[in-house]
Amino acid sequence: MYAICDLDEVPIYVGQSVDGIRARVRRHLTSARSDIIANRQVDVWEFAYVWAWPCEDASCIGVLEASLFHEFDAQSTLMNGSIPPKPGPLTFSVPEKVRVQLLPSEEIKIRREPSRRLPRQSQFYFQLLDHILNVKDSPELRRSLQAHFNRLIKYHQHFMGV
Repeated sequence: MYAICDLDEVPIYVGQSVDGIRARVRRHLTSARSDIIANRQVDVWEFAYVWAWPCEDASCIGVLEASLFHEFDAQSTLMNGSIPPKPGPLTFSVPEKVRVQLLPSEEIKIRREPSRRLPRQSQFYFQLLDHILNVKDSPELRRSLQAHFNRLIKYHQHFMGV
């Protein structure tokens, strides 16, 4: 079980992997077999951290993924390919989170600058809109478009010093 977090350490994607989190995150970064990248739902330039919850019992993974998705999505809209059904109360204890930083601290600091983030987010928003208009339209992609628009507003406000 893992969450990919942006430069502000805000979760932007929740997923699961049976072949190892490192391999799965690498596929996200290289867009090899990653629907969220192929459908332009997330910008890998924003990936800075991974939170992982090692699960010994594979039967708990789906429930934990759904639980974490709904917890994080309530705080900041996630850009997953699909929305899992909301689970009931967990009947197991959640493993302790492991935090991995993907970029050097200095690179994260540089990328957080509004003068870098605003143009990048503007471009990414346009690319996602173009993808929806010309390649594929779906409720999940429109949800991601709204999430990116909200991020664009946030980055604009930071840029303007608001």
